[in-house]
Amino acid sequence: MDVEPDLFTAAAEDRQEKDSAASPLAVRMRPRTLDEVVGQRHLLKPGSPLRRLVGEGGGPAGASSVILWGPPGIGKTTLAYVVSKATDKRFVELSAITAGVKEVRAVIDGARRASGGYGKETVLFLDEIHRFSKAQQDSLLPAVENRWVTLIAATTENPYFSVISPLLSRSLLLTLESLTDEDLSGLMDRALAEERGLGGAVSLAGDARAHLLRVAGGDARRALTALEAAAGGALAKGEPEITLETVEETVDRAAVTYDRDGDQHYDVASALIKSIRGSDVDAALHYLARMIEAGEDPRFIARRLMISASEDIGLADPQALPLAVAAAQAVAMIGFPEAALTLSHATIALALAPKSNAATNAIFAAREDVRNGLAGPVPAHLRDGHYKGAAKLGHAQGYVYPHDVPGAIAAQQYAPDALHGRRYYEPTRYGAEARYADVAEKVRERLRGEGG
Repeated sequence: MDVEPDLFTAAAEDRQEKDSAASPLAVRMRPRTLDEVVGQRHLLKPGSPLRRLVGEGGGPAGASSVILWGPPGIGKTTLAYVVSKATDKRFVELSAITAGVKEVRAVIDGARRASGGYGKETVLFLDEIHRFSKAQQDSLLPAVENRWVTLIAATTENPYFSVISPLLSRSLLLTLESLTDEDLSGLMDRALAEERGLGGAVSLAGDARAHLLRVAGGDARRALTALEAAAGGALAKGEPEITLETVEETVDRAAVTYDRDGDQHYDVASALIKSIRGSDVDAALHYLARMIEAGEDPRFIARRLMISASEDIGLADPQALPLAVAAAQAVAMIGFPEAALTLSHATIALALAPKSNAATNAIFAAREDVRNGLAGPVPAHLRDGHYKGAAKLGHAQGYVYPHDVPGAIAAQQYAPDALHGRRYYEPTRYGAEARYADVAEKVRERLRGEGG
C-alpha cells in the first residue's frame, strides 16, 4: 500500500533541491559523505562508531539514538544529514526551540506510516534537545525504543546534566570538537575551487584569509557566509582576488593587527595583565577586546587571568582566584561569543581588586634558598614516628600536638636549623591581606614562645 508522504517528508526531500547555484554557499558546500566532513577526525576513523552508524566496515548500521555534543557551528546538523543520506533514510529536522510534543508526535506518526507504507526509515534530527523539558524528552522514548526513528539529537550543553537518563542510556554519545583554523582554511579552499562552490572565480589573499578565519571564530557556517560575501564584493569590483580591504568592507569588521603565533600575541597578553596589575580597568578591557576580536582562544585568556589572580592580587582579595577559576570553567563550557561576557566580568573584578604580590615574593624567596642549598635536615621532633624503631632514633619525640594547647599554636621549632627565624611571607596592608598581616605576626610571636 502506498502512503502519501507527510509534510515533514516533503520538506526533507526538498533539501536536495536547495543545494543549487541559487543557494547560499554554506548550503552548497554541505558535505554529502562522511569523507567530506570537516574536522572531527576522532569520529571519522575507520571502524569508529560514526562509521558503523552508517553501516561502513561491515558493522551494523545501527544505534537507535545518537547525541551529538559540542559548540555551535561545527557540523552537528551536517552529520545528521550525512547519516540520513548514507543510510538512504528520510531526514526530518526539528528544533527544540520552536517544536513541542505535538510536532514530535507528528514526525513519529509520519515515520511509522512511511516505514509501513513504503519501507522508508526516518532520521529525526532534533536540535537544541537540552531545551526540551523532561516530559518532552520522555515523549521520544517509545520511538527510540521501538526504532520507529533514528534519533540524532544535538546539544551545546553537557548531556549528563541536560538529557534524561533513560534517553542517554539508549544513546550513542559523540563529543564533537571545535574546528581549527586548519579545518576552516581547507573548507574555504574547497569552496573557492569546487564547481558547487565558487568554481575558481576568485582567489583569496593571505591576509584576507587570516581575517576571515578570525571572523569565523571556529564556525564553518560563518566562515563560508563571510567568504561568499567577500567573493561577491570582489567580483562586483571586477577583482580576481579577494583582498583584505574587500573582506573588511563586506563583513563590516576591521582587521585586528594580531598574530596569534607571534609577537602581537604575547605583547597584547602582556599588556592585558600589566593593565590589571596597574588597576587600569579600561585599558585592561581594551586589550581584552583586542584579543577577543582577533580570535584568541578564550581558554588562553582565562588561564592568564587565573595566573594574575595569584601573582598580583593574592591574599589582598582571597576571592580573586576562585572567581578567576570559575570564569575559566565557564569559558570552557560555553565558548564564544558568550564567553566574552565572562572574561569581561573577571577582568573588571581583577583590575579593581586590591593588589599584593606578597605570596609571589614569598615562594620565589623560599625557592631561591632551596636552590642555593639553604635547607638542612628536618628537625627530629617533626619526623615521621609511625614505624618501628622511630622512637629509638628520637623521631617524633618531643613534638607538641598544637590542638592540645590553648589557641592551637605550640611554641616549637618547625623550620630546619639553618632557616630558623627566616621570614618569607611579608604581607602588605592592602585589602584583606591586612588581616593576614596581623595574624602572621601574632602567630610568629606564639611560635617563639612570646605573648599570651
